[in-house]
Amino acid sequence: MSGALENIRIIDLSRVLAGPYCTMILGDLGAEVIKIEDPDGGDETRKWGPPFQADVSAYYLTANRNKKAITLNLKEEEGREVIKKLVQDSDVIINNFKTGTMERFGLSYETLIEINPGIVYCSITGFGETGPKRYVPGYDFIIQGMSGLMSITGTSETGPQKTGVAITDVLTGLYACIGIQSALLERTRSGIGQKVDIALYDSAVSALVNVASSYLMSGNTPAAIGNAHANIVPYQTFKTADSEMVIAVGNDHQFAALCEVLKVPEYALDARFHTNPDRVRQRDELIPLLQRAFLQESTTYWYKACREKNIPAGPIQNIQEVEQDEQLQARDMFISYDHPTAGPIKMIGSPLKLSRTPVTVRHHPPNHGEHNDEILKPLFEEITQKGES
Repeated sequence: MSGALENIRIIDLSRVLAGPYCTMILGDLGAEVIKIEDPDGGDETRKWGPPFQADVSAYYLTANRNKKAITLNLKEEEGREVIKKLVQDSDVIINNFKTGTMERFGLSYETLIEINPGIVYCSITGFGETGPKRYVPGYDFIIQGMSGLMSITGTSETGPQKTGVAITDVLTGLYACIGIQSALLERTRSGIGQKVDIALYDSAVSALVNVASSYLMSGNTPAAIGNAHANIVPYQTFKTADSEMVIAVGNDHQFAALCEVLKVPEYALDARFHTNPDRVRQRDELIPLLQRAFLQESTTYWYKACREKNIPAGPIQNIQEVEQDEQLQARDMFISYDHPTAGPIKMIGSPLKLSRTPVTVRHHPPNHGEHNDEILKPLFEEITQKGES
């Protein structure tokens, strides 16, 4: 069964996470992805760990399936000529070098559209290719700090906190994927490609969503409030008799139902807590009252009671519990396959569920230079013959 992006060919000059995550998604959707790495070690994540399995990094595996891998030295003319040769028959080229690097290689957007006017040229950088910070290198952790995300994560006691994963890299990879597919779709009408300029900084700021909107409307700088919500109450974690759980009450009807479940129906009738704006204003009075009630029973008890009343709630699960979740198993969100070096491996599956062109794992995350003979040998022969003629 063919993938949704079958016959789309992508030259992937990116490494680490944002770019590789983007191209893995495109590869999952059926595109042919050629991962190009330098001959001296390649993608840095190949050496990030532990854990390793037969010297294969778990970090590298996470974002590189459904790709082929070749090695090229872009500092040499021969390597750059191969890129230009590949561009002739490709649809997308993506890189996450610092601004100006592709131009120094002689592989600028302006150069490559002369070779292939239909090429979609995606650049991922820390701060974008315009503006006063365009030459400043950007990394996920730094961007989390600069973007405001860390300022609203954590509490006054913990201070600013980053998320547990490189979330700005993930967001940037998703935005790059959206931009590339949009450019490919537009190309079906215009017949020509375009440049897609994606920045980690822009992507992180876009993720501020309602928090930024509230600031822009009120002028009040938001503070970190931990697991609570700035605009909705109760919408946070609560300690139970044996652990903690999440309650996400989104409207007044759900609040009344929660009060009934907690055996404190009078709170829903109390004028102080009657509507969500009331509850936000009286947060400091209401939350201790609810917390006292939650301590009377276990998380399992409250979760079952909330589900019966259609109150949004859930336990806080660790990764082991997530893997064992029957819902995720039913959705094929954990998959297994054989890697030629690492042997049997487990990976997170794709959240993209397409009815006619489902995601498939066609290629394992490739070893360094695994497809050199298959892809490079004929290209070098063609380039050599051209030079001799």
